[in-house]
Parts: sequence; structure tokens; C-alpha cells
Amino acid sequence: MAKITFREERCKGCALCVEACPKGIIVMSADRYNNKGFHVAECVDMAACIGCAFCAQMCPDVVITVER
Repeated sequence: MAKITFREERCKGCALCVEACPKGIIVMSADRYNNKGFHVAECVDMAACIGCAFCAQMCPDVVITVER
């Protein structure tokens, strides 16, 4: 099983990772914000992650790390 981690303090809420995820398991949190006031990305079903790292490749701010 892959593990996704987010450096939330760097997330600017662009949602490119949400669009890139083929499994649809990354969403923008509706109730969590970082210290800059942006909604942060989160994985809602880590067990479903296939470790493709498309989300990490799309992130312009290097917020996402995928461990396989």
C-alpha cells in the first residue's frame, strides 16, 4: 500500500492533484485550512492509493510525497 503525505503549510489549494488522481481519492478539505488560509488537499482513502504519484508530479509547490 502506498502512503501519501502532504506538506500542508505549502499547499495553495490549486487542486491540480485532485484532477490528476486516477482513483479520485484526493480532495480539497472543506473544513481544514493552512496558516495562509488555503484549503488543503487530503487523501480520503489511503488503502485505495495505487502509488502512481501523478498527484505529486502535478503539484507545482512540491507539497506531496508518495511512498510505495
